[in-house]
Amino acid sequence: MNQFSQRIFVAGHTGLVGSAILRALRRQGYTNLLTCSRAQLDLTDQAQVRSLFKRESIDVVYLAAATVGGIHANNSYPAEFIYSNMAIEANVIHEAWRHGTQKLLFLGSSCIYPRLAPQPIPEAALLHGALEPTNEPYAIAKIAGIKICESYNRQYGTRFRSVMPTNLYGPGDNYHAENSHVIPALIRRLHEAKHSGAGEVLIWGTGEARREFLYVDDLADACLHVMSVSEDCYRSVTKPMVSHLNIGSGEEITIAMLAQLVAQVVGYSGRLVFDLTRPDGTPRKLLDSASLGKLGWRASVTLARGLQETYHSFLRAEQAGSRQQPARALDPVSRRLRGQFQPAPSLAHAYADMRVPY
Repeated sequence: MNQFSQRIFVAGHTGLVGSAILRALRRQGYTNLLTCSRAQLDLTDQAQVRSLFKRESIDVVYLAAATVGGIHANNSYPAEFIYSNMAIEANVIHEAWRHGTQKLLFLGSSCIYPRLAPQPIPEAALLHGALEPTNEPYAIAKIAGIKICESYNRQYGTRFRSVMPTNLYGPGDNYHAENSHVIPALIRRLHEAKHSGAGEVLIWGTGEARREFLYVDDLADACLHVMSVSEDCYRSVTKPMVSHLNIGSGEEITIAMLAQLVAQVVGYSGRLVFDLTRPDGTPRKLLDSASLGKLGWRASVTLARGLQETYHSFLRAEQAGSRQQPARALDPVSRRLRGQFQPAPSLAHAYADMRVPY
């Protein structure tokens, strides 16, 4: 079968990662793409997922659907984070196997690693220490996704792969005031402070924590690259029970320096104040992406350039009034569950025509 005629299902196509993967596939010439909105498909419902795979002849799956969020969201909704993520993973991976899907890529998170893992973090550090308490339920769910893929590969001979991205940012992110990750949260707060004339902006933590960031279109490019390599190549840099690959930029920055950089991009000249009563999370998190490098991939978008492009996208959405749907920090879950766990609607930005930095 010609690779461009393959039926490809992108689960979570409206989210930050899924939308970037969809853009990357289209740029490379893929047209036989399958997407489903939450109204069409609840991935936490096994019967609905089974019906989809039975109805569609799916050759490849990019499993980017997840319930995600920052420290506040993880602390506030631990039950939802662990339940919905494990349900999505189990349903999609199992039905992909049942219906003979050729290839699947599961997207996890760097939070799977121990809080005090060696730096930079190698794939082999998985399950060798205690997790960061603030996002433990989410991390456990993502670890389960890796192990489901590995177990099906070992027992059934499937070709299901897993990648663990570092902290992501870019077009299509969630800008909720409390449930978002650090970069979109900073962009929103500093943008609003600039326009309100606020003299200072409060930022969680000490500012000393160090993080690695990757532009989401770089991640999408890496995902397609990982899916394109032969089975022999993939196995040459992985092991049957350590089968995931890290995807990072290879560069880290303190939260304080990041906040200053975002302030420069936004044009905010006020004071940055750090709230020492708030948690920092993991003190340092830099991935060792050497295995992926051996497969011939490197990140290309610098943090400064990526932040400029992200803010440009944010402004375009603001001007277009493109605010729709609940924050992706709490998606995708059924409407019934959203009603239980999300007390009030929130705002997110959606981007359909993003530029890609060069």
